Amino acid sequence: MSDVSVKICGLTAPDHVRAAVDAGTRYVGFVFFPKSPRHLEVASAAELAHLVPAGVAKVALTVNATDEDLDRIVANVPLDMLQLHGKESPDRVAEVRDRFGLPVMKAIGVAEAEDLAAINLYSEVADQLLIDAKPPRNAELPGGNGLAFDWRLLAGRKYWRRPWMLAGGLTPENVAEAIRMTGARQVDVSSGVESAPGVKDAALVQAFIDATR
Repeated sequence: MSDVSVKICGLTAPDHVRAAVDAGTRYVGFVFFPKSPRHLEVASAAELAHLVPAGVAKVALTVNATDEDLDRIVANVPLDMLQLHGKESPDRVAEVRDRFGLPVMKAIGVAEAEDLAAINLYSEVADQLLIDAKPPRNAELPGGNGLAFDWRLLAGRKYWRRPWMLAGGLTPENVAEAIRMTGARQVDVSSGVESAPGVKDAALVQAFIDATR
């Protein structure tokens, strides 16, 4: 599992960024969604992004963002990728990719086998895919809910057309098993390395990344 890449998402403070980088993360995620306990204002995100060294990808997570929202984020925060975590259509994904000139990762919620059809659809337009647990019907948040899905749905399906990342309910205790069952080469964690919503725990971050190895 030594070449598994980790994304620590929902960083909200300088010490969170340092903990993630020191532990060996390959991606850091900043959330721009006011309903989330991990939401950042653009100025705060810009300050955090400047703490991230070269070689660690900076990802902005947005949910059904308008062009105006994305213009403001991209103009002020040095980014390497946009993550679309709402109900964006394939056409919208392609539009965002063309307009902003950044790689786009599209999140796809999975609860049952029929949800996997969207993966092939979005593979046509996104640079990467984030395969996450589908949120409960009345959930306020599209992700970061600490929920996992049945990883057996992905068994033997590791070769989609685009790089993909496994998310949803991952923790230091279960990530090695999730990787084993799905063949994931990239994993994403947010709530699974927190001591409270939006508060990353350096020891849990280190334990998570160690577990992927």
